[in-house]
Order: sequence, then C-alpha cells, then structure tokens
Amino acid sequence: MGFRFRRSARLGPLRFNFSSGGLSSISVGGSGASFNIPVRRSGGPRTTVGLPGTGLSWSVEHAPDRTAALPAGPAAGLPNSRRLRPGQLDAFKQSLLGVLRQELFFPGSTGEQLWEHGLVSRLLADGSLGARTAGLLALIETPEAMEGYLLRAQGQDDAKRRAQRCITAVQEAARLANGWG
Repeated sequence: MGFRFRRSARLGPLRFNFSSGGLSSISVGGSGASFNIPVRRSGGPRTTVGLPGTGLSWSVEHAPDRTAALPAGPAAGLPNSRRLRPGQLDAFKQSLLGVLRQELFFPGSTGEQLWEHGLVSRLLADGSLGARTAGLLALIETPEAMEGYLLRAQGQDDAKRRAQRCITAVQEAARLANGWG
C-alpha cells in the first residue's frame, strides 16, 4: 500500500480537505451527517449520514451533471460511464475511437473528405493559422494522428476531453476549409 497524506482545515462550517495533490474536497456538516463536494476526484457530491461512535453510516453519491462534458451534436453517441477499472480504460478508448470514426469520418462525411483530399495537411502547410488552431488541427491531420492522440489518454475523463477536442478539430477544419475554398 502506498503512502497517503490527508489534512483538513475548518473555516466556519466548511471543512477543506487536502491531499498531496492539493485541495481534494470541501465538506459541510459533522460526524452525524455531512455533505462532501469533490474538487479533484471524479464523481459527484456525496451525502453521508451515520451514527457517531458505532461505525455505521450510509452514503449516497449524487449524479454529477455530465451534459456539459459532451454536448449533443455530431458525436452525441460517445460512451459515458461513471468509473472504469484500469483494465477497462483501453476498451473505453477503443470505443471512443470507434464512435468518432463512425460519427465524424463515415464515407461521404465532411471528416472523411478532410482526410481523403489532405485538406487538414494543406491548411497546416498554409502557415496563416495561429499556433492554437494549428495544434488543434494537427490532432486530426491523419487517422493515425487522431488514434495516437486518443490512445495516449491517461484516464476516462482525459479520454473524453481528447475525444471532444477531436470533434472540435473536425468542426474547425471544416469551417476553415469552407472559407478557404
């Protein structure tokens, strides 16, 4: 078992819980009932009710609002799950990759035309793009580049962010290609 560090500080009714990575959560309440709002962990707020001194408690995690992470649109079917075991992460990344290919790069789609005609590479070679836009488009320059970028994700939330960036990159590349002629 690895070394763990935990420290908390009270400020009025609030308790700030710290871990080695910084502020981990904020809690309200005492030993009989508490409400915990996560800052650095995945998941939603948690309510815990217990009988002090007995070790008996009941805890429920409230579902976080996940609609802001992946807006409805071309890739609305991206997989969404609460938590993954380490062995499931690779399958989750492959699933995300499959959905991106199915939703954004199907035959005849804008994404497929971007790859087929090398439009992303031509946009990048133009040199008139800002560094941020060029970096975004480089993520989807080739199918291999997109796959490599998504498969390097370190966790479930990172994989979702990377998939969302790929969606944004395709939309931006299509907008630029249409304006470019």
